[in-house]
Amino acid sequence: KIGEELTRALVEETDQDANGRVKKGSLESFDDLVKEMTLKRRDIRAFASVTKKMLLQMERKVQSAKHHELVYWHLASHGIPKSLHCLSLRLTEEYSVNAMARTRLPPPESVSRLTDPFFHHVVILTDNVLAASVVISSTVENAVNPDKFVFHIVTDKKTYTPMHAWFAINSASSPVVEVKGLHQYDWPQEVNFRVREMLDIHRMIWRRHYQNLKDSDFSFVEGSHEQSLEALNPSSLALLNHLRIYIPKLFPDLNKIVLLDDDVVVQRDISSLWEMDLNGKVVGAVVDSWCGNNCCPGRTYKDYFNFSHPLISSNLLQDDCTWLSGMNVFDLKAWRQTNITEAYSTWLRISVSSGLQLWQPGALPPTLLAFKGLTQTLDPSWHVAGLGSRSVKSPEEILKSAAVLHFSGPAKPWLEISNPEVRSLWYRYVNSSDIFVRKCKIMN
Repeated sequence: KIGEELTRALVEETDQDANGRVKKGSLESFDDLVKEMTLKRRDIRAFASVTKKMLLQMERKVQSAKHHELVYWHLASHGIPKSLHCLSLRLTEEYSVNAMARTRLPPPESVSRLTDPFFHHVVILTDNVLAASVVISSTVENAVNPDKFVFHIVTDKKTYTPMHAWFAINSASSPVVEVKGLHQYDWPQEVNFRVREMLDIHRMIWRRHYQNLKDSDFSFVEGSHEQSLEALNPSSLALLNHLRIYIPKLFPDLNKIVLLDDDVVVQRDISSLWEMDLNGKVVGAVVDSWCGNNCCPGRTYKDYFNFSHPLISSNLLQDDCTWLSGMNVFDLKAWRQTNITEAYSTWLRISVSSGLQLWQPGALPPTLLAFKGLTQTLDPSWHVAGLGSRSVKSPEEILKSAAVLHFSGPAKPWLEISNPEVRSLWYRYVNSSDIFVRKCKIMN
């Protein structure tokens, strides 16, 4: 009977008062509850009432703590470690005082390789000196014929000097490397106008997304909160991330390239990517996953797009896997015969006319629309992504056998919040003998 009465009291007890407001419990611990029941000789219904209030209050505190932890974790991912600031500052100083740091890149005898189709051309768009060095050192170290590689680094004006200094000083251990700043490109006025328009629209989408979350007091739907926060990462507004859609204009003399993000590490020879037949498609990318059927290596379209809008639901299937960016083969000759770049701009304008509600912030959603039907699927072993998430899901044997590991997600390997289980896979390619790496305590 006591059990039945207790059960009935718990079911009937509500956590809201007569006005629909949430009741707040006054007791903070089980000891307080025992004292309350003993001193005031409460009956079973009062006990159930107080107990339920305590449990609900504790549950709300736990949920709030989890929510704040997630927000703080993402805020931590936006910062730049002091060691990376130190590295850039010291390299900038070295550029000004050391003639070797200002040495021409590449040297005159290697300039002809920059447009020679015989070589393997790798493009990296980045403002992170250390990350670029790891991408190149890991690629070279695992290449069967490293002399066939030519690396094209595109960076911003701020990072050009330290980036140039690093690869000029370390030229003996690297193949041909070209470092070019955006300020060194002389684009037509029409291209400059389109780039500004592109950035303005992406900023509007970002602000709209942020305002929506702010209006909802950052209360996320279960399972989507991490993606919502990730979409607000400042990198989703970075010019270098958005310029991929203009790669054919950045490299008008190249016909086939491999684009590597700066948060990847290469574990085996990737030379065969340039020999791969894309069957008339423009981009080669991993779509299928090592985890089998009904499993995506990255995300599905519904993770990026608003399928309640007819423009999206009529063009995409929400449960289909998106192709992974971060390690892609591009046939620039085939690209130039399409309207991909124009389609990208068109979708941005459609987004504006549709109230900025078609997709989450970032360069990838409109890219997926522009490249629709022009993707050649690569074997999943070429590219394993998601190593920058809060938990790494890929089995150890998959990580070891993958050609390229991608630290996509907020927890980049150079940050303290990165996953220690996989951080060492990236750090093994940091040049620990470099004087600036040691002085800036990069390895610490």
